[in-house]
Amino acid sequence: MPVLQLPAHARDLGGGFRVRRLLPAVQRQAVGPFVFFDHMGPITAGPADNHDVRPHPHIGLATVTYLFEGAMMHRDSIGCVQRIEPGAINLMVSGRGVAHSERTPDDLRACSRTSHGLQLWLALPDDAQECEAAFFHIPAADLPEVRLRHAQVRVLLGEAFGARSPAPAVSPALYLDIQLNEGGTIELPALAPECAIYSVDHDLMVDGELLPACTMAVLEPGATTTVHAPQGAHLVLVGGESVGPRHIWWNFVSNRRERIVQAADDWAAGRFGAVPGETEFIPLPDKRPIA
Repeated sequence: MPVLQLPAHARDLGGGFRVRRLLPAVQRQAVGPFVFFDHMGPITAGPADNHDVRPHPHIGLATVTYLFEGAMMHRDSIGCVQRIEPGAINLMVSGRGVAHSERTPDDLRACSRTSHGLQLWLALPDDAQECEAAFFHIPAADLPEVRLRHAQVRVLLGEAFGARSPAPAVSPALYLDIQLNEGGTIELPALAPECAIYSVDHDLMVDGELLPACTMAVLEPGATTTVHAPQGAHLVLVGGESVGPRHIWWNFVSNRRERIVQAADDWAAGRFGAVPGETEFIPLPDKRPIA
């Protein structure tokens, strides 16, 4: 049986672009190394809408962006420029510090467009928190798929069902994209020390218990879980090994509160690298962190 159900909380990222936020939650900060889980959209935008995310900083984490619909243009302070489209993975490792922006590609600005996807953060292990920033793009065609009796599983991060993702293992993480047929069932073994599932579109039955759509279920460690989809469903599984408790403030993650204070000071003083081609930035929140 699920240990815990986490409902989504609505957040407006600006310009009417609303997300469902599952992690961090009052009841649970993380699942494995995953400390942040946003379900973006689906939202339809027109030429007059601006859902761009201006340059902003990160430390101590890796962002994982995965789209179901739409497209996004990533630019960062280490010089990477990468368009992401459905089925691919953008993995940005912030390490000691990076800034990036996420904008609508120029060729889509004059169109009606739908944005839909997930953005997750992985807390980096203690010995990797101050690594050099890095960026990886894994095309959709390079991510392995496993066909089961009632399900199709894409392995986005980590290893499961005999398949391994080519994405670098920057943190001890598992991330699966699962399509369950109408009336289908999947048996999920204990794939990682901590795991949770989230249905993107339809209700599920998890070990006989209703899991409403857009709700996260934290699974019992070490147990096999039976997931049934009466209407069919699109769901994801996230998990892995915990990297330990983390302080989270704004876009910063660290096992040391004083490191977050330093990062805030660095962003305010312009000591993060600039994102080439960008002239805007998101300022620090008014309320600063305290060591």
